Amino acid sequence: MNAFFYGVSLQWKMDIRSRTLLLTCYLVPLLFFAVMGGIFTSVMPEAKETLIQSMTVFGVSMGALIGVPPSLVEIYGSKIRQVYKANGVPGWLGFFTTGLSAFVHLFCMSMILFFSAPLFFDAEFPEHPAAYVVSLVLFLVVTTSVAGVIGLMVKDQSKTSMWSMLVFLPSILLPGILFPKELLPNALQVIGNAFPAAWGYCLMTEAGGWMKNVIPLAVILVLALLLCSIGIRWNKE
Repeated sequence: MNAFFYGVSLQWKMDIRSRTLLLTCYLVPLLFFAVMGGIFTSVMPEAKETLIQSMTVFGVSMGALIGVPPSLVEIYGSKIRQVYKANGVPGWLGFFTTGLSAFVHLFCMSMILFFSAPLFFDAEFPEHPAAYVVSLVLFLVVTTSVAGVIGLMVKDQSKTSMWSMLVFLPSILLPGILFPKELLPNALQVIGNAFPAAWGYCLMTEAGGWMKNVIPLAVILVLALLLCSIGIRWNKE
């Protein structure tokens, strides 16, 4: 138990000093929302119906996929891992505390979007707020787990950034959060379905039914956690 609280306190200290966390979890998503929210609702008034969901998917995808992998590389590829071992901290705790930290910060960012979008851009609240929050939590967990795969499997910081962008860009361009995915070729629409953003967006907009969207997210989550467990074992060596 002492090792657990040590890991949590260490993660908290790293969060306070992290500029990457501030940029990826708050500043950039909220700045994008402030600029693009007005553009979307002016050019396409119907965008008000899904502005909260689309901006949230963008913010969560960016915060998790761009912010989490470098933090994991910092933990498992530096002296921090040795500090963990010296204090009896289990290998999986670095992944858990990093994921938990990202979850908390991105949930807070999502709530800022949730309440400010109707205030500033006359966006519509989700029809079922409780179901929306549950959908958001599931999407956060899945996306953070996918980000964990990148951070644990790719140990080089520069390569981590490259892989993060390779996952992040299709996540926001292909699922239809910025423009209707029907405008894309069928092949790109199929590729877009491989990313949790596609199913998370449909789940939060209540498009296509609950189970139809939850099952793909559950499959992605299981695969991501399996790969994360393998990555944690590799980083022990």
